[in-house]
This record gives sequence, structure tokens and C-alpha cells, in this order.
Amino acid sequence: MSKEKMLQEIERAQIVINQNKEKVSQGKMRQKYHFMAETGWINDPNGLIYFKGKYHFFYQYNPYQSFWENMHWGHAVSDDLIHWEYLPVALAPSEPYEDHLKGGCFSGSAIEFDGKLYLIYTAATNHGNGFVQTQCVAYSEDGIHFEKYEKNPVLTAPEGISPDSFRDPKVWKHEDSYYMVCGASKNQKGQALLYRSEDLIHWTFINVLAESRGEWGTMWECPDFFRIGNRYVLTFSPIGAGERTCVYLTGSFDYDTGRFDYDVSGEIDWGFDYYAPQSFQAPDGRRIMVAWANEWEWMPFFKDWGPTYREDWCGFFNFPREVNMTKSGRLSFVPIRELKKYRKKTGKYVQDKLVICDSQQELKSDDGIAFELKFNINLRASNAQQLLVKLRCDEINQTVCIFDLKNGELKVNRNKADGWSKGISHSILFLKEKDVLDVHILSDQSSLELFTDNYQNNHSMNVFAGNEQNKIYFQAVEGSVVLENVEVYGIEP
Repeated sequence: MSKEKMLQEIERAQIVINQNKEKVSQGKMRQKYHFMAETGWINDPNGLIYFKGKYHFFYQYNPYQSFWENMHWGHAVSDDLIHWEYLPVALAPSEPYEDHLKGGCFSGSAIEFDGKLYLIYTAATNHGNGFVQTQCVAYSEDGIHFEKYEKNPVLTAPEGISPDSFRDPKVWKHEDSYYMVCGASKNQKGQALLYRSEDLIHWTFINVLAESRGEWGTMWECPDFFRIGNRYVLTFSPIGAGERTCVYLTGSFDYDTGRFDYDVSGEIDWGFDYYAPQSFQAPDGRRIMVAWANEWEWMPFFKDWGPTYREDWCGFFNFPREVNMTKSGRLSFVPIRELKKYRKKTGKYVQDKLVICDSQQELKSDDGIAFELKFNINLRASNAQQLLVKLRCDEINQTVCIFDLKNGELKVNRNKADGWSKGISHSILFLKEKDVLDVHILSDQSSLELFTDNYQNNHSMNVFAGNEQNKIYFQAVEGSVVLENVEVYGIEP
């Protein structure tokens, strides 16, 4: 193995990054408080971990182009998950098992072992007989400069699993052993495969942790497995499951047999732009989840790689969320509290009560671009069929959140959002025996994230809106809606 070759590839990537980052930073669509790379393309979050006093984000990265290709691992660190310091590229394709233009260092995870930071990742290549995905290891003393294990790969696809459908290892420690869950496909049904190791190098297959019987798609990408309280959670992004792109299952788990018995299923996010989430544990015990704010279905087949492609970058992460579990075993996903530190004192608007009728009513919100909006719908005092919340509006464009109180449905319509984006996401709006429906919205330069029903019903959308799209409107349909505890905060990191 050539250690020198990886160093050369990292240096080559850094030269391009340094040449382009100033120009890219001036892009009109650049986010204000969501994580982005300095240049180029990013997709899945990888290796999320708190290590040696810093939060570490690694990410799937093409530093050379603003589209998917030639996967590297980018790297950044933070004290608060909002302000980020970019570090050198952590991994670059350099070995025969990963050195391919349509392959590279695919997704994986990070873990501390013997004081070192270990990265466990999927390597992808093609020697002329189809793509092959294997699991590999790299390690670092300082958490910045990595060396690949000289006997990589450490794990290949088991019998019955196609070599091109075995990827995205997530590793954790339990008692004195290390465990890994990998996404796979067998007989056109998604699986999560479970392995055990004592040293992160030698792995033994334990069992199929869980699998689809057809209801959860043909391949499970980016699986994650963790414990909250006395229950376990499996998350994954299924291929071929229709609108369900970020599934969670909760239930019980037996380390002796390696089988996961789930009795609750749900969707992390119903929006078009939430995929491949990965979680980690913060030093204060919180389980924090981060996802890629895009999704494969629209790229490049829908139109092209998106408006930011023209600014020489593409991709960012959704705002980090704290994962909590309800008594019923369902999950909620709450924007991390660190955001409160960056609420602008001069951009604050608070109103105890607003009555919304059928005429459009404007709500002031600082610059109308980077803001946080919270309110409650008083269901007992409201008699309208629908509440429309129109975001990032100008005279032509708008994204409309439709709270259908009559039919119990939530829709987010971005067909007139920006002249490019399309689609209407929808989910059930569970209103039975409720007096109040809570709503929390995060807006940034190129995204909207909507949370409701105690953060159990969420929609994330990319909306590539210009600065002139800075109006917020409320409107009731066939009746009136009473809003309470309305709060709007400008956000300035």
C-alpha cells in the first residue's frame, strides 16, 4: 500500500479547495447556519463523533466538481455544531480497492479505540466485472491525519449478498466488544447485517439484524443502530420504498442472538430533502442526528444538479436534531438547543395571540431569510378548513405549508417556490383528542424545515430562493384559525 499516494491525493484536493473556496463562499445560495463544504459536492454525513473536545463531521465529498463522483471524506470540527472549522481532507481514494472515478471512499462511521480515532468506511471500485464494495479501516492519533490499515479490506460481502450492495458500516461498542451494522440487499429485499469484533479489524458475522419482506424496499442504505432508554432503534434509508426515504424502527434487541424485534415504525422526515441520517452521542448524553439535505430521486434525472451547481457547490446537512423517545416507542426529532444562542435580539417578534381569517396576513421576521418561527394552533378555538403558511414569498414565488384541519393532512407545496423546485410532500396530521398543534419552522437561504406534532411529523425541503423572497403570510380557508405563542427570531451565527 502506498501511504505516500494518499498524501499526494489529499494535497492535490486541498490545492483545488484553496483555489476555489473564496469564490464559492460568495455564492448567492450559500446557507447561513447549516453545514456545507467549502467547495464542490457533498452527500452523506459520515463519522459523526465527539473526540478530544470537539465535534467532528466527516462527509462524502467530491472536492473537484459540484456533482457526485470520486468520493473522498471531507472533515470539519466545531465547538457548538453551528460554527465549523474546516480541516484537511481525511480520506482520498488511493488504493486498488477504492481508486475508481465512480467509486472511492464511500460512507461509514467513526469510533474511538485505544485513544485513536478509527474510521470504518466502504471502499468501492470496479476492476471490469462490476462494482465491488468492501469495508475498510483508517486510523489517526490526532483525529486529523489518517492512515489506512495496510491489510484492507477487513470485510467483504457474505455469501448471497451482491458485492455492489454491501455498504455503509456503522460501528458502536457494547461491553467489551465492538459491533457493526451494514446495509445490504438479498433477493431484492433490504437487510441490515450484524457483525462483532474485538479489535475493529477482525469481524465475525452474527446475524441478520433485521430485514425487509418487501414493505421496506430493496436495499437499506446508511443503517444506524442505537439505544434510547430500554429500547433500541434502527434507522435506514430504503431504496424502492416509495415516499419513505428515512425509516425508523424501535423495539427490543438480543445481543446473544443478534436479532432485533421491532414493534413501532415511523418516518424521520416526510420532506423531499432528508436522507442518510447518522446519529452520535454528545458528551452530555444527547443522541444527535444529522442527515444529508438532498435525496437521490431528483438528481440528475429530475432537471440537473440544482441551482447551487452553477455556484460550484452542491449539498449541505439538515440542521442537527436531538432524538427522543415517547412512552409509546415513537421518536421525536428536536432541533438542537444550540441554535437559541444565535437568535438575533433585534430580529425578535412575539405575539401571544393572532386570529387568522381568509384574507392574507403578513408576519414580520427580520430579514425573512434566515429565521426561526414557532407557534401553536388552538384547535378548539379554530373553525377553518385549512391554515396556509406561506414562506419565502415575493410577488410570484412562495412555498406553501397546508395544515388541512378538516382532513387531517399536512402538505408542503414547493411547485412555485423558486422557478426550479417541484413537488408536494404530504403526511398524516394526527389531530384526535388534541387541543393544540405545535409548529416549529427553520428557514435558511436554501432550505425550509417544518416540525409539528411534538417533533414527530417533519418535512424538510430545499428551496433555492433569492433575497427578495423574504415575506411570510398566514391565511385561513373557510373560517378562522387562532394562533398562540407566536415567536419569530432572526438567526445570525
